[in-house]
Amino acid sequence: MSKLETVIAAIDAANEKDPRLDEGQPEALLYGQRMTSEATRLFPDASDALQIAARGQHIERWVLKRADYPEGRVGYLKWRRDLALHHATRVTGMMEEAGYDADTIDTVGRMLRKEGIKRDTDVQALEDVICFTFLKWYFAPFAAKHAPEKVQDIVEKTARKMSPEARARVLDEFDLPENLAAAFRV
Repeated sequence: MSKLETVIAAIDAANEKDPRLDEGQPEALLYGQRMTSEATRLFPDASDALQIAARGQHIERWVLKRADYPEGRVGYLKWRRDLALHHATRVTGMMEEAGYDADTIDTVGRMLRKEGIKRDTDVQALEDVICFTFLKWYFAPFAAKHAPEKVQDIVEKTARKMSPEARARVLDEFDLPENLAAAFRV
């Protein structure tokens, strides 16, 4: 088994323990598979770093519960930072065990901590994969549960995180109402 296959298998083994289910599968496992699908589709020649970061982006997400953090934006941001650190620590540890070099491990850690969105091409590639995964599999259920103003806000925030190339691709691939499509126009 290659180093990449070893790390992907380790991530999947961890995520199979997710007690939350989505379509009858552990939620984090299914999310990782969807991230891999989008990473492969968007970046057919994806580096090991991008493939690993995509698969491990939500590793053991259920371990740190949002309910254990204070309500409001400050509590939410603290939870998100702690999750990113947890994801990076777990995945880079698996990479080290599989024999990856320090530079590749550091790259994946930076990607999972989202250090350098809009400045670092590796981090931006992962963010684009995350946004496409959200739009493809999670946006419709989200939109069905929230008021139009909240949906508009989330779409605008999503678009701001994406590269200009990814935003243009969204317009080509998704049939969005004009008010939502406007958020993706570069």
